[in-house]
Amino acid sequence: MEHLAHWDEVEPVRREAGHLAGSWRDLGTGAGTWSVGLQRIEIDPGKWSTPAHAELIEEEIFYVLGGSGVSWQDGETYEVGEGDCLVHLAAERAHALRAGPDGFDVLAFGMRAYPTGTLLPRAGLVRMDPATVDASPDPRHAWEREAAAGAPEVGEISPRASSIVHYAEATRLDVRASIDRDLGRSAGSERTGLCHVEVAAGKQGAPHHCHSAEEEIFVILEGGGTLRLGDDQAPIRAGHVLGRPPGTGVAHSFRAGDEGMTYLAYGTRDTNDIAYYPDSNKVNFRGIKLIGRIERLDYWDGEPAD
Repeated sequence: MEHLAHWDEVEPVRREAGHLAGSWRDLGTGAGTWSVGLQRIEIDPGKWSTPAHAELIEEEIFYVLGGSGVSWQDGETYEVGEGDCLVHLAAERAHALRAGPDGFDVLAFGMRAYPTGTLLPRAGLVRMDPATVDASPDPRHAWEREAAAGAPEVGEISPRASSIVHYAEATRLDVRASIDRDLGRSAGSERTGLCHVEVAAGKQGAPHHCHSAEEEIFVILEGGGTLRLGDDQAPIRAGHVLGRPPGTGVAHSFRAGDEGMTYLAYGTRDTNDIAYYPDSNKVNFRGIKLIGRIERLDYWDGEPAD
């Protein structure tokens, strides 16, 4: 099925330099997204995820699938573990993750803003894809420079920052036959969102719908069930990733199987977005918080069709 991938079927890319080491799977590209991205990063025990960096335009949200470690943010250090969500606003604190003795398995959700910008303060670079603004004449790759600078100093663990929240502590909303936890807003996200959704056995999650402007990515964490995409259906299980570009007119929804289903739903926040629900023929003008049922008309050259 188009835009449906499984993380076991996405080939990992190995990245390693000095204290940096891990395997990356580009799940966003695998699921056919274009304005948002998703990486699964499996960090080696005791190693770091990336050079310390701050995105200048993009907002990032991380979700910890497994393992434990620390989040380093501009010299402050925070303990993080399975089920934690971390929000990094654009142009704020430089950050990186260090895995504990059992390694670290995280999902990194982000925007694909053009042009983008990433500040790497320890490597002496500003990356403005596809170019790099160099603060020094050093010709080495950013990861090599970061490796040469050595691992960031990790001091005493600080009290948890407000930008880090465990899913069980996030704002909870019980709707229909599901439990929705708003991880993104609970951790202070502004331009993107991430929800943790638990759907009861045999029940449907959000109503069948599509978006005009917002792009979404879904990751099945536990259980399984059925994906309904337009008029088609497909079985899904833990590890499946669904990308839903905006403006397709093709609605999507999930129905849990006998074991129930838990998934993450990531998306942009576009005030111009309109959501359409074909089963009820309702339209949600999300920017003005107005929902109504419409009579659907087909037009051709400005005239109603026969």
